[in-house]
Amino acid sequence: MEKIKIPGYAKSLSIGICIGILLKIFILDILTVSGTSMEPTLQDGQIILVNRLAYGLAKPFGSNLMFSWNKPKENEIVVFLYNGRVVVKRCVAVENTLLEYSTESGYTLIIKDKEYPLTELQYNLLKESKSVPEETVLVIGDNHLNSIDSRTYGFVPRMNILGRIRGR
Repeated sequence: MEKIKIPGYAKSLSIGICIGILLKIFILDILTVSGTSMEPTLQDGQIILVNRLAYGLAKPFGSNLMFSWNKPKENEIVVFLYNGRVVVKRCVAVENTLLEYSTESGYTLIIKDKEYPLTELQYNLLKESKSVPEETVLVIGDNHLNSIDSRTYGFVPRMNILGRIRGR
């Protein structure tokens, strides 16, 4: 039986493709921003790099971490899955951060002297929470008036955060 000889470039190409797939799944992801919820920081159509090892090792093709070695910090831009979609938002509060509310001139969430507008529905969802629960974070888009975020769907479990935007 005769051996099939594979050219050198085919081997190199195969190895390169395998390395690229492993990098994308576990280490570095490239995404395109869709929408205006993170403006002015991130623009619709902008290409961003995601450090997938920032907080732990994600399950391949999964929606959470297998292992965690770091926690998101306030002001970091994080990536997570929500309803099967990749979401990019700013972490504005971590576990045990105190939350205050005001209804004096509309509904407002106050975190460390910074105010975020709320709708009545969002206020009713969050008002019982006096602080960010353990093992969760509060995320809000930089374009506060045009963002669906924790004010609408609640706190994000820390183990669901799959990465951090590089360089931000």
